[in-house]
Amino acid sequence: MSAAAAAVVLAGLVTAAGPAAAATDAKCAPKIQVLGSIGDESYYRDMPQSQGVYDFGADGLAVGVSGYKPVYWTGTTVHRVPLTDPNASGQVLAVNAHGLMVGVLRGSGSASLFTYQAGAAAITPLPGSDGSDLEADVNDAGYVVSRSDSWIATVWKDGQKVRELPVPADAGPGTRITMVTGINNHGDILGMATQDHEVPETGEHLENTHPVLWPGDGGAARLLAPTMNDSYVQDLDESGRVVGYDWSGPWYEYRTWVWEPPVGGPGTSPGGLSSHPYATFEAISPTTNLSVGTAKFHPDQVTLPDQALLRAGSGPVKALPRLAAGGASMADAVSDADRVGGAAVNAKGKLKPVIWTCATKQAYNPGS
Repeated sequence: MSAAAAAVVLAGLVTAAGPAAAATDAKCAPKIQVLGSIGDESYYRDMPQSQGVYDFGADGLAVGVSGYKPVYWTGTTVHRVPLTDPNASGQVLAVNAHGLMVGVLRGSGSASLFTYQAGAAAITPLPGSDGSDLEADVNDAGYVVSRSDSWIATVWKDGQKVRELPVPADAGPGTRITMVTGINNHGDILGMATQDHEVPETGEHLENTHPVLWPGDGGAARLLAPTMNDSYVQDLDESGRVVGYDWSGPWYEYRTWVWEPPVGGPGTSPGGLSSHPYATFEAISPTTNLSVGTAKFHPDQVTLPDQALLRAGSGPVKALPRLAAGGASMADAVSDADRVGGAAVNAKGKLKPVIWTCATKQAYNPGS
């Protein structure tokens, strides 16, 4: 997710050091850039997206989904990832600085992960992978992380499994890894562990979700301090800062959450938009501390459509402009160059993959 630098050996993995913070281009034009798209452009709230940008690479490369197919963009031009089964669906979830992508492929009742190098003739399936949770990441050294089909946090390199990651020693009985969501260039790996255990002596049912960090320095896997409800960690930057959200109810009462480095603190919520009761953080830039996500309402009480949001460093959470008045929008990717990727509904009700350029210059307070 950031420019590659010198490789170092950490925790048995070759990782790449992150760059210094990139400066925003003072001459860039703040706008919503609509990218090329293919296939279905329907929008259904709280359903898998038909269109959207999920990550940024180098030199104008972006990756994501279009028409429920895995795609990438060079500039605004959309390119299909070549699939053996033309009826399969999927999406590209992440890309590194060298154009190596990781994505999920769905077909015949299963979901598995693949890697793909921009411009190559074919994808490379990842053995033993399970992409059903739509979570995976890749760093600049080419290490891919996700959950295996055996519910084990796993690392792949060059299309082969190279490492399995343990459940934290203090996680408690009945705990398994449910998601692996990120890896940075220092080799820190982020995920989630869920405990589901009944105490035989008392019949007490222990059920909770904790964020997990596997440090790139070889240290023991650790549980991050939980939020007030359940924690959903989505991304981490080169400093080890983690973003995600707290949630309760059946997946709708979302609250943004940040765990600041050094890792181990309780984390805090910077809030959301004044216009919406709930909000998520979905991604953070590698070195410039920009977090993005989506503001939401209860699914049965949608007063306003979802709206993409941004937080610059320690400042307030702000809204990003909609593509069309009354059209929903969501943000899922952010770069050090102040570009935010996601999707937005246009005036015709079609969902389009979009990039907000000079995003911090476009962000505003909804009440202003």
